[in-house]
Amino acid sequence: MMNMRPASRFGWSCLLVLAAILFPASSAFAEPNEALPWAMLGGFLIFLLIFLVALYVYTALAIQTIAQKTNTENPWLAWIPIVNMLLLVMIAKKPFWWFFLFLIPLVNVVMMVIVWMAVAEARGKPSWWGIMTLVPVVNLIVPGYLAWSD
Repeated sequence: MMNMRPASRFGWSCLLVLAAILFPASSAFAEPNEALPWAMLGGFLIFLLIFLVALYVYTALAIQTIAQKTNTENPWLAWIPIVNMLLLVMIAKKPFWWFFLFLIPLVNVVMMVIVWMAVAEARGKPSWWGIMTLVPVVNLIVPGYLAWSD
């Protein structure tokens, strides 16, 4: 290749570059692309992250609004994870130590229903709204209803 003319070296170089570009593209169409499932997983995880952040913001705003409407001290505690359960206990006017019951598995489900029932009563709503927190889709509506209804 050393004693070739510059024009023919350029031609061979272009041919090699073209082959390098087209070879992976042709093999990508011949066999399944392994990157596609990972791209789909990444897209799903981004969607899930955005959904969970939106859900957290909605819940924190609802608890903060409930705390403001019931004249509970420190409504900003609604934005701190785990501590917002303490704020719910304060809104429900239950003893402080009830907060520790939220840390026990299975007991926390019962305590959550009882506390949300007391929060509903503090807002002047029927206590059965606290029981509705056990229903999968309705539990997303309950905090908003208790916060922004008249």
